[in-house]
This record gives sequence, structure tokens and C-alpha cells, in this order.
Amino acid sequence: MNNSISFRNINKIAIPAIIAGIAEPLISLTDIAVIGNVDENSIEALAAAGIVGSFLSAIIWIVAQTKTAISAIVSQHLGANRLHAVKTLIPQAIFFNFLFSLVIYVSTAYFARAIFSAYNADGLILQYSEDYYQIRALGYPLTLVTFAIFGVFRGLQNTLWAMKCSLTGAAVNVFLDYVLVYGIEGLIPALHLKGAAYASLAAQATMLIMALWFFFKKTPFHLKLSFTINPRMKGLLLMAANLFIRTAALNFAIYLANAYATDYGKNYIAAQSILMNIWLFFSFFIDGYANAGNAIGGKLLGALDYKNLWELSKKISKYAVLIALILMAVCALFYEQIGLLFNKEASVLALFSSVFWIVLLMQPVNAIAFMFDGIFKGLGEAKYLRNVLLAATFLGFTPVLLISDYFGLQLYGIWIAFFVWMLIRSTTLVIYFRRKYLLKEV
Repeated sequence: MNNSISFRNINKIAIPAIIAGIAEPLISLTDIAVIGNVDENSIEALAAAGIVGSFLSAIIWIVAQTKTAISAIVSQHLGANRLHAVKTLIPQAIFFNFLFSLVIYVSTAYFARAIFSAYNADGLILQYSEDYYQIRALGYPLTLVTFAIFGVFRGLQNTLWAMKCSLTGAAVNVFLDYVLVYGIEGLIPALHLKGAAYASLAAQATMLIMALWFFFKKTPFHLKLSFTINPRMKGLLLMAANLFIRTAALNFAIYLANAYATDYGKNYIAAQSILMNIWLFFSFFIDGYANAGNAIGGKLLGALDYKNLWELSKKISKYAVLIALILMAVCALFYEQIGLLFNKEASVLALFSSVFWIVLLMQPVNAIAFMFDGIFKGLGEAKYLRNVLLAATFLGFTPVLLISDYFGLQLYGIWIAFFVWMLIRSTTLVIYFRRKYLLKEV
């Protein structure tokens, strides 16, 4: 079996993963950009899209951790030449995702007003948030089944199929955003924020249909359910449970940030919505190499190839930091123009520009954290990842945010807290990896 970790082999997985990854936040960025430039109540609509987008991301990131668990198990069995052992596991995991998505939809759609009130939204922002969410939430089953299938693809060392699905979905979203939000005179009425929600729903359906086609045509797996539970299901769910807790802690930090920003005023949450979506876009962009680390790391662990595992960590970290530096340079060059893509209000743009430099400065730190996140997921180190996120959130991010709020730092304080959060994550993962896996390589 070829365990090469050459630049070519890493990028064969990483580059399609980058393109597939950025397609997801591109859907939210398109919604933000289109909604932020409507003529009617643009600030309130932008704030609502940002709040709902954060909540949706939180839920999807938490429940979609089965994708990572599936990827890790498939890649490890691929490395050990034992794919036959997980053939009944795959349909069971996908069906679990589908059922779980229905539970999430039923338990949140009815309580949408209460949920977004907890974000300090009120008045028109609250109404817009509720309307937008009621439509977007219908996409949970579509998204979570798609993500489970993407996990299979990644475990098989193929991210090209997911890339094609995601790009097509993003294209559908961009086209329908403009058509449904602004309308076509005499043909389609302008649906405002609801139009963006319907566009996203259509994009998610498109991605699922394509993912199913690749799954049936290109993989050795099927969707026929066996009533005998695969013995690896317990390990998959345990890994996913640890990643659920980890991601819940991650999203608690994002929730706190948005709740505080909303409390500061509508201009603050509008600026925060832009900053957060750009941060997420960068994260998914850099995360392509983390996906390569996830897929290749699991395969190397399955083959007990610790020497190449150590080399993998060095190479993908170098590539990811380079990507981060390029993103920083491009954004520094177009610093003022970037904000104008999302909103034209001078007060929102002033807040955005005053804080954006912090988001850029933290990108190399983010790159290291994301790289080792990806590798550790492929190695099945979900418990350690859980503990790191809990410590970073409750011993780092939250105290810094509370202290910053006390001193009136507002958006500055939110992003300083995020910087501390990422520093804790990156340093702890690097130290643990060196201690555990470098020793095995030696």
C-alpha cells in the first residue's frame, strides 16, 4: 500500500478539500453579502442572518461530528486492508445521522423565538431570525446525511467527489440568492431574507443528490441496513460523542461572542456577523490541509507507520501556515474594500475595520490548531480533543471575554478572547502530539 506523504499526495486530498470546505461558508457569506445590501432594513436583516448562521453552524458542527468519526474509522480500516469489516457500519451511521437530524429539527424549530431571544435579539431582528431559521432548519436532514457520505469519501482518501458536490451547491446558492432575494420584476417577487433561506435549502438538496450518486457509483459501500449492529458502531458513537462535547464547547464560545455583540447594539452584531463569517471562511479554507491530515493520518495509524505520521504533521503544518500568510497578505491589501462587499453603513464598516486586523493576525495560530485537530481526529483522539476545547473555552476564552467586557473593550475584547482561545488549542495539541507520537517514531 502506498503510504507516501509527498507534496503531491497531500495536495491530492487537501486541494479538493479546501475547495469543498470553502463552498460551505461561501453559502453563508453569499447570504450575508446579498442580505447586507438590500434596500429595506439591511442592518436588521444582516444581523438576523449572522445570528441564525452562527446557530446553524453550531448545531451542524456538533451533530455532524459523525462525519469525522466515519472518516477516521474508514481510513484506519483502509490502512489495515480491512474495509470489509465496516460495510454494514456505513449505512447504519448514515441512518443514525438522518434520525438525529429529525430530532434536532423538531426540538429547535418550535422554539426558534426563544432560542434567538437568548442571543439578545428583539424586535425586527428577532422576527427576521425566526422566519429565516424556520426555513433553513428544513435543511438539517439534507446536510447531515450529505456530511456522513462526505466522511466516507474522505476515509477512502478521496475529497474530489465532495468538492464537486459542494461547488455545484454553492453555484446554485449564489444564483438563487440573487433571484429570490431581489426578485425578477414581473416573474418572481422579492422574498428578502426568506429568499436567501430558500436558496440555501436548494443548494443543500443539490449536494445531497450528487453525493448519493457518487456514493452508489464510486464506493464499495451500500445503504442496505442490517439489523445486526456492527461491533464498531459503539466506538464510532463514543468518538462522535466526545466530538459532540468538544464542538458544543466550541460553539458556546461563538454563542457568547454573538450574544455580547448583540447586546452592544445592532451595528456591533452586524459587524460581528461579517467578522465571524470571514473567520469561518478562512477556517474552512485552511481546514483543507486538516482534512488531509485526518484522512492520511488515520490510514498511517492503521498501517502502524509512525515515522510517516510525524513527517505528515510537519509538512501539512508548513503548507497550512503558508496558506494563512497568503490570506493575510491578500486581505491586508484590500483591507477597506472587503467590508464594502457586505454592507454600506458607515457605522458598521468603521467597527469592522477597527477589529479586522486581529482576525488576520491570528491566522497562522489558527492554521497550526486546525492541522493538529485534523490529525488527531484521524487518529481517533477524540477524548483529548474534547478536553482541550473545554479547557480553552472555560479557562481561556470565557474569562478573557468577561474581563474585556468589564473594561469596555467590546468587539476588541471578543476577538482578543478568540485569539487566546486559539493559542491554547494550538500549543496543547502540538505538545501532546510530540510527546506521544514522536517517541513512537523514534
